[in-house]
Amino acid sequence: MLSRRNVTVAVAVVVAVAWIASITASVAHQDPPGAASPPELRTELTAALSGRDADALAGLFDVPGSGGDDLAKDYVGVLKDGNARDISVQLAPDERAPTTVIVRGKTGAGEQFSYRLAVTSAKGRWTVAFTPPIP
Repeated sequence: MLSRRNVTVAVAVVVAVAWIASITASVAHQDPPGAASPPELRTELTAALSGRDADALAGLFDVPGSGGDDLAKDYVGVLKDGNARDISVQLAPDERAPTTVIVRGKTGAGEQFSYRLAVTSAKGRWTVAFTPPIP
């Protein structure tokens, strides 16, 4: 017959193994970063920027490791601080095979802004990279 101590240790081991297995399964089933298509990238990027959604924005960045989360939070902070509004996103030079995203909007003071970001594609996922776009 098992002692009370052995049963407690066995239960603790089973719980630990189950917890590790569930974490591993959830990480393995996460969607890769990016959007499934260029139009979806444009839609999701516009929504993330307009809605100041750092989590959604981080999911669209081509940034290795956990750096995308910090970058997205900083990026959203700048948009909030500048009271950015009327944000739009355009894919260029071709909507179906873009190499650049052009983000446009207005500051709280009404001044227009515009900047370009590179678009990357890997394994069927489309992301935004914070590198200068190649013409």
